[in-house]
Amino acid sequence: MSFNDIFKSSFLENVSEFSMMDTFIGLAAALVISLFIFVIYKKTLTGVMYSDSFALTLVGLSLVTTLVIMAVTSNVVLSLGMVGALSIVRFRTAIKEPVEIVFLFWALAAGIVIGAGMIPLAMIGSAVIGVILLLFANRKIHSCPYILVLELKNEKTEEAVLQILKQSVEHYIVKSKTINAAGMELTAELRTKDAGTAFVNRIHDVPGVENATLVSYNGEYMS
Repeated sequence: MSFNDIFKSSFLENVSEFSMMDTFIGLAAALVISLFIFVIYKKTLTGVMYSDSFALTLVGLSLVTTLVIMAVTSNVVLSLGMVGALSIVRFRTAIKEPVEIVFLFWALAAGIVIGAGMIPLAMIGSAVIGVILLLFANRKIHSCPYILVLELKNEKTEEAVLQILKQSVEHYIVKSKTINAAGMELTAELRTKDAGTAFVNRIHDVPGVENATLVSYNGEYMS
């Protein structure tokens, strides 16, 4: 057996099995569905922090997954190598909102289904998932999301401020709390019952509040 025979039996056979048309159709379908996922993500986002990079990741993830699955389904030996290679990958990026996990798995599942050649299933499934997410998102009362950054002197001041938030806003979550010798810094994510922010003035009047900064969803500051 010559070198040409070895080369022909491994590499050229794989090239001959490759279909340019199938690849373009699969990637085009993955792009359309991933853009649909991107739009649903923007419309159903309920957190304060919107991440452009995460939204772009959804598109790229579907395309890459589709490409990998196409290669895996066309070659059994390659599929075993892919499983071994991907098993050592570790993803350590923090997920800011739990719902982002749904979109990650949605993008992955769409790429897998399209790569396996079941494009109609990917389109119908994505359409159903998108409609369900939109319906559940629209059932919620629309409110204004903010981040409140507070500089407080002691825990007594903190209790008074949190009591005002409980009475004035629809929902709030304390995201971080830093305590030092000078006092404490507290960051809360909140949603108002309406567009009013008069509660910030009440917080300023609380003894022991050194600073209160309200950051709106679109980046506007109100201190």
